[in-house]
Amino acid sequence: MRVTPAQIDCLWHQPEVNRERLTQLFDTLSGQTDLIVLPEMFTSGFTQFPEKIHQEDSTIQWMQQQAARCDSAIVGSVAVELETTTASDQSVYVNRLIFVEPDGNYHKYDKVHLFTMADEHRRYQAGNTRKVIEYRGWRILLTICYDLRFPVFCRNQNDYDMMLCVANWPSSRRNHWRSLLQARAIENQAYVIGVNRVGVDGNGLQYSGDSMVLDMQGQPLFDGQNKGEILPTIAFDQKALKNYREQFPAWQDADSFTLSL
Repeated sequence: MRVTPAQIDCLWHQPEVNRERLTQLFDTLSGQTDLIVLPEMFTSGFTQFPEKIHQEDSTIQWMQQQAARCDSAIVGSVAVELETTTASDQSVYVNRLIFVEPDGNYHKYDKVHLFTMADEHRRYQAGNTRKVIEYRGWRILLTICYDLRFPVFCRNQNDYDMMLCVANWPSSRRNHWRSLLQARAIENQAYVIGVNRVGVDGNGLQYSGDSMVLDMQGQPLFDGQNKGEILPTIAFDQKALKNYREQFPAWQDADSFTLSL
């Protein structure tokens, strides 16, 4: 499996411009990768004004076009307005990760853990389902940003090989981001891909990237620290993963539990 973490700047509240920029950046990726991972809210930056930027249909159509062009899955999160069945005029939004395969089929995961310190819970509705998908022979856990802080939610119950975390994680907490990604890889004996943005958002928050691709022992295969915008491609080895889990089967001694959301 070849994976491309797209550590990019997300221009504030400019979905069309962000999609156009990415189209150009993808020009060299056709046939060169199996999975392109974009940051959280890649069309807008993390915003508390989803009513200004939600464009689910046009974004999915763009992702389908690019996935077909690159012969690669593309994944990232966007703000999505839900259809409501109540008489209330108030719109309901979710922070939704969309995983589009090259044939146009796609999977959805709505962020479960909302970042209350930034009032995300006041503007978005939390998801209620943990999501593992299968793509090209790999089982992949889908997570968004704040989900990373919750090890029980991320716990590998022998149901995934790779964990994705897309984020807008400010540089003021970069050490948390880097440490948690490594911890999730080690404790779950899985590849971990953490993709974060760079630049400054409309609230003045700075982002240092620090996107990381880690193997099942927590060793970095790629580290985006201080690298600005970059789209590297890293190969994953499923046989190496299987061999490590057989040689050091800590997963066999894990506590059993039931996750309630």
